[in-house]
Amino acid sequence: MPSFGHAGMSADKSKDFKKSIRYLLMAFRPYRVAVIFSILLSLVGTILSIVGPWVLNKMMELVFQDTINFDILIKFGIILAVMYVCSFLFTYIENIITAKVSAKIAENFRRQIIEKINRLPLSYFDKNMYGDVLSRMTNDVDLIGQTLNTTLPNFITSATMIIGIPVMMFTISWELTLFSLIEIPLAIGLILLIVKFSQKHFFKQQVFLGDINSHIEEIYSSHNVVKAFNGEEKALAEFDVINKKLRTSAKKSRYLSSLMMPSIDFVGNMIYAGVCVLGAYIAISRNSLVFVTSIITFITYIRLFHQPMAQLGSVFSSLQSSAAASERVMEFLSEADEPADLKDKKLKKVKGRVEFDHVSFGYSPDKTIIHDFSFVAEPGQSIAIVGPTGAGKTTLVNLLMRFYEVNSGDIKIDGVSIKDMKRSYVRSLFGMVLQDTWLFEGTIRENLKFGNPTATDEKMIEDCKMANVHHFITTLPGNYDMVLKEDSMVSQGQRQLLTIARAMIQNSPMLILDEATSSVDTRTEVLIQTAMERLTKGRTSFVIAHRLSTIRNADKIIVMNNGDIVEYGNHEQLMEKQGFYYQLYSSQFDDEEKENKKK
Repeated sequence: MPSFGHAGMSADKSKDFKKSIRYLLMAFRPYRVAVIFSILLSLVGTILSIVGPWVLNKMMELVFQDTINFDILIKFGIILAVMYVCSFLFTYIENIITAKVSAKIAENFRRQIIEKINRLPLSYFDKNMYGDVLSRMTNDVDLIGQTLNTTLPNFITSATMIIGIPVMMFTISWELTLFSLIEIPLAIGLILLIVKFSQKHFFKQQVFLGDINSHIEEIYSSHNVVKAFNGEEKALAEFDVINKKLRTSAKKSRYLSSLMMPSIDFVGNMIYAGVCVLGAYIAISRNSLVFVTSIITFITYIRLFHQPMAQLGSVFSSLQSSAAASERVMEFLSEADEPADLKDKKLKKVKGRVEFDHVSFGYSPDKTIIHDFSFVAEPGQSIAIVGPTGAGKTTLVNLLMRFYEVNSGDIKIDGVSIKDMKRSYVRSLFGMVLQDTWLFEGTIRENLKFGNPTATDEKMIEDCKMANVHHFITTLPGNYDMVLKEDSMVSQGQRQLLTIARAMIQNSPMLILDEATSSVDTRTEVLIQTAMERLTKGRTSFVIAHRLSTIRNADKIIVMNNGDIVEYGNHEQLMEKQGFYYQLYSSQFDDEEKENKKK
């Protein structure tokens, strides 16, 4: 039954809003030329739209004169039309550039995340849910891309208008302008106040979104188990708990951020009403009909001025959610990488002698699993590793492949410490056949050549025959070009034979076989055993097995318990000792005999 757990990341307040925004701005650095050009286009386009009402005011003044000069009026009209067309074109081009830059930044974030995944130590994935990592790559990065696409042009336009409009307003009436500028400190104060209270809820929203993705991914990937154990209600109850947290944080964040626009609108409308009253008073006191046209133009500017103030509220609202997403991406990318390989020794000719020299290891500092483990596997030997669950069998394989580093002691291949070799080189020395028959969505040919893409089709077919899987492949539609999917009609045993063929094609000098014959029928087990014997011939191989009948012919059998070697030898020697191995073997066959009697 799945644990139904979710990411353990704390959904506390965003740690550093300013740092997250700086991180976003840093993402623009590779595209600074395009961004600067986009900013210039936005500035010019916005300035033209700001000057438009001023030109319109001049046209209105001409209309109120005793004699109307139509030539000048037409010229102003043409100028006004050209300005608005240019403003539209500049803004359109700027939006295209911004959209491309935003898409590129999102693409870069995704590439950085996938590259980071390949650099992270295996221990990171032991502590974090896959769904949360996927949420950072999809939901968080998408949110960043969408925000950058809309926020940057809005911010530039708003900033330009907030500076440019008051300048034009001063040319009309300094009294009305000073009164109108009261909106700026009031609006900014409201924005900062709302941001202060809403940011923590935006951060929680992104965290809980990652949690719910983790939960859905876990339930979906193991839905057969959930149904088999009638765990639907428990899964749904856990989903409801996380979903309620997500709903609460989303509701609070959106409720608070939705206050920005109406609050700024309220301030703007109050200023608008005040300007109308004050402008009318000035016009009456001056007894000036021409000033009426100036008031009309000024009111137009007031409306234009209110627009960027409202946009700033929307920008800050978007930035809050984007900053929360940015912080999660930044947090993931700042995780400690797997320690770099400082040495790059390679073996001239791999013989396959593997030595564990006083190895000690624990997944956590306070709990040691492997205690002072020493053992030598000679070239070409088949080494079986047996023991009860939790004895440390798979841990030995993890250490041998350098998925984890030993706490003390050393592991050597042909006398060379694996610490002196690159991890990629160490792993290339071993072919692996695991209990989990991992096959990706792609053709059978692509899956088989995964470890050795340059292998010829002739070698692939020959190795498939050796692995007892060629005949089965030829019965499939498309043969080697059939696309494997989750719902492909390929049994567990057939998948296992495919992974054995893949290991054969990889042609590594040593092998690791982890529970390769579990969960298959007797006939398929015979096929797998035959294929494994062909695969291991002449290669140093480490076989982890619960079915002790499958490792009787192993050259050496390591018997482990609680991280220690309690016995080792071949099958006959260990049975003669009548020790721990004898007990394991006897109890297993006693259980099998009981099962056979029941049948």
